[in-house]
Amino acid sequence: MGRGSVKSAGVLVVGAALALGGVAAAPAVAAPAPDHVTSRHHTFSSAAASFVGADSVTQKVQRLETALAALPRLATAYDVKPLWDKGNNGAGITVATLVSFGDKDIKSVIDSYDQRNGLPAADVQILEPVGHVPGCHDAGVDTATCQSWGGETDLDVEMIHTLAPGAKIVVIATPVAETEGIDGLPEMMRAVDYATANKSADIISMSFGTAEDNFDSNAQITGLDPALQRASAAGITFTASSGDSGATNHKKAGGYFSTRTASWPASDPNVTAVGGTNSVSGKPNTTLWPDSGGGLSKVYNRPAWQDSVSTITKSTKRSFPDITMEGTSGTSESSPLFAAVLALAAQAKGGRLGQVNPALYSGKLAGIVDVTSGNNSFNGVTGYAAGKGFDIVSGWGTIDAAKFVPSLVAALR
Repeated sequence: MGRGSVKSAGVLVVGAALALGGVAAAPAVAAPAPDHVTSRHHTFSSAAASFVGADSVTQKVQRLETALAALPRLATAYDVKPLWDKGNNGAGITVATLVSFGDKDIKSVIDSYDQRNGLPAADVQILEPVGHVPGCHDAGVDTATCQSWGGETDLDVEMIHTLAPGAKIVVIATPVAETEGIDGLPEMMRAVDYATANKSADIISMSFGTAEDNFDSNAQITGLDPALQRASAAGITFTASSGDSGATNHKKAGGYFSTRTASWPASDPNVTAVGGTNSVSGKPNTTLWPDSGGGLSKVYNRPAWQDSVSTITKSTKRSFPDITMEGTSGTSESSPLFAAVLALAAQAKGGRLGQVNPALYSGKLAGIVDVTSGNNSFNGVTGYAAGKGFDIVSGWGTIDAAKFVPSLVAALR
């Protein structure tokens, strides 16, 4: 396709020369060829993995309904309806989910789910900015991995749409599986650069992660930061799942680390890390989801905006998460939920929010609901405990959107 682009069935495929040309180089690591994908050691939430074997739109909708039983309750629990009643539903704001593969049926799946569950129609688009994304049954593609990523995509989009029904949602899909370690991440950062240059998103949610310890060096991790920094400088806000293995993580070679480890990109100071609570009903849950990732980075020093909690973390390193949302389907559920709340804030502000962590750590925001119980000990690794006020494993806690959104907007003006 050279330097052009083609729209087909709601998918924007960008020529490789455009997508990669002019973008800062990713770390000098050989990336897998786009047409050869392997599952290796990527671990999905049970909700995402339940989409294995789902080929038709009907099958995908069934999986989505099973994973997201009684989903509309979230709008009540997080108190977004008072904002909707004032016309604040995310309109004019674009929220992206950054994923491997995506789901080429996403529009049909979400339309069908919304019709069956009384939700308004969604505005969904797919971008493939670093090359054509293969189908799950194409040669060289690990079908189960691809279908699990498809499930992750469907879940992410519906999470965003549930709390910010007026927002435009963009699926930024890459053709290389993100596994454990560096694999797949350079392509994702190139996709971020494309989104920045082309103003494709105001908020980007990342429902993936890998242990800092799975990289070859700290420099390999920080080498991914320039794309996030360029996006942040352009006003894009990032959210990231804190992880689903408590205080530890999966090893690249299989199994779990026997010590506390931090998950990237959640540990990155350029993002707002989102941990998980137990299931919400009529109001936010104040108990930590026990598998929720969280801890202290070994790579990133404590950013200045975390100095206010240094006596609590007792560390010179970046602690995460910063906030929590429901995570019983994995913290890959939590990140898009908070991204949706930020979309409401961006609409109220009249534009992009940029980095929201300094406002979070001011300790002055209204609408914070403290998460006071639970811990993330996991697989024999002693974790961190939630308690009154800020703590390492739940951050500031969770939110009441009707109070939180206007308070955040005021703090950012």
